[in-house]
Amino acid sequence: MTDAQDEAGAFRALADPTRRQILEELRGGELAAGEIAAGFDISAPSVSRHLGILKGAGLVTERRDGNRILYTLAEERLALCVGRFLSTVCPEQIVLRHTTWRRGAQSEGS
Repeated sequence: MTDAQDEAGAFRALADPTRRQILEELRGGELAAGEIAAGFDISAPSVSRHLGILKGAGLVTERRDGNRILYTLAEERLALCVGRFLSTVCPEQIVLRHTTWRRGAQSEGS
């Protein structure tokens, strides 16, 4: 699979608002599938399908703990896919953001 195909899968997964919300829920850390499903007004099987798509795109990872499946946000993968796209489309903005973040971090450390 090429980088472009790989990124396309990630962006297809990100196209759905429910999947984006699941990713937002996972930014706080690992959650069980049931905990994720409790936050949505859709059926548990529907949430499972969304989680499967996110896993297939490499945006979440899963591990089993007894009879529970725990999901974690694949932050680095998400950042790489989105970052590669942004650096191609608007490279100047990436440099500006990075410089701004760096300045902010330096002033916090001062």
